Amino acid sequence: MVAGEASGDLLGSHLIRALRALRPDAAFCGIGGPMMAAAGLDVWVPAEKLAVHGYADALRHVREISAIRRALATRLLRDPPDAFVGVDAPDFNLGIERRLKRNGIPAIHYVSPSVWAWRAGRVRRIARSVTHLLALFPFEPAFYAASGVQVTYVGHPLADSIAPHVDTAAVRKRLGLTGDAAVFALLPGSRQAEVDRMAAIFIDTARLLARDFPGARFLVPLVSRETRSRFELELWRRDARDLPLKLLFGHAQDALAACDGALVASGTATLEAALLGKPMVIVYRTTPWSYRLMRRMAYQPWFGLPNILAGRFVVPEFIQDQAVPENLAQALGNWVSDRVSCTRLARLFDRIHGELRRDSAQHAAHTILSCIGGRSK
Repeated sequence: MVAGEASGDLLGSHLIRALRALRPDAAFCGIGGPMMAAAGLDVWVPAEKLAVHGYADALRHVREISAIRRALATRLLRDPPDAFVGVDAPDFNLGIERRLKRNGIPAIHYVSPSVWAWRAGRVRRIARSVTHLLALFPFEPAFYAASGVQVTYVGHPLADSIAPHVDTAAVRKRLGLTGDAAVFALLPGSRQAEVDRMAAIFIDTARLLARDFPGARFLVPLVSRETRSRFELELWRRDARDLPLKLLFGHAQDALAACDGALVASGTATLEAALLGKPMVIVYRTTPWSYRLMRRMAYQPWFGLPNILAGRFVVPEFIQDQAVPENLAQALGNWVSDRVSCTRLARLFDRIHGELRRDSAQHAAHTILSCIGGRSK
């Protein structure tokens, strides 16, 4: 198994546990993070090595990542597994999957690449590379209908693990938050490059919100010591250590459950916020070169998963040069001040939650075992 970032690490950990429940004798090895390691993965390379953000960041690390991929493929071909499961990270995994598939090893890709958002030409490459695709969203199989790719919609593990209704008061009590002042969650991303790019914008946004919402508190979950250190450095640089910020080591769902509104870097965290029924403002920034390339290949107007799932703009997105503190603070403040709109949005998110709740890890595990068939040792 190979996962390349925090969201893939979470998905992979759920899948390992589901597979182990069906096959207690199963062994797991490859690339993953701390959650997959805790679930039983023998980590050959830490997932952090693959965590890059945008094309420019990928180019800076291309030699190291290519060397990891070659070494991994060689090792797996020398001692073939019963199956290879690539958890997201398509730019890394599809090349390995293609080599393994050619050599008769089932190559299963868990999480459809975002062909429905951009790079639709990837479908042909996916068809050549994978034995089976496990899709998290109900609209995805239609994109592969004409390609010959075997696709199973399994639902999204987050929809299974997040309760349909959140007790905000209980979570706030657990986090030591008292009083009636507004609580904001700030999620600047899971990768170091994302935090480097987002930290200053998020801190300045918090400063504006603190001015407009007296007594407001800010929760900032960060996934690693490295991302926390980078965020703390930016607080020092911007002389913002007096802001009422509570830094959390992980616990993104607690931060979202406790908040009145969230500022979220585009990615899986936007889905977590939606499943918890929270209003949000979505932010996306990358290098100018990466952004120009992405916009040329995009064919739908949305970046954030809540808007993609709804098929329309239900929460605001601020992309690239639009992602400035004044815009973000205004939009997030508008959400928190408009409880009627928040209630309407929560009802929509509840419907999306129900559509994605499918006991996905169990479904995915059964599908993977059916792909292995007679190869099982």
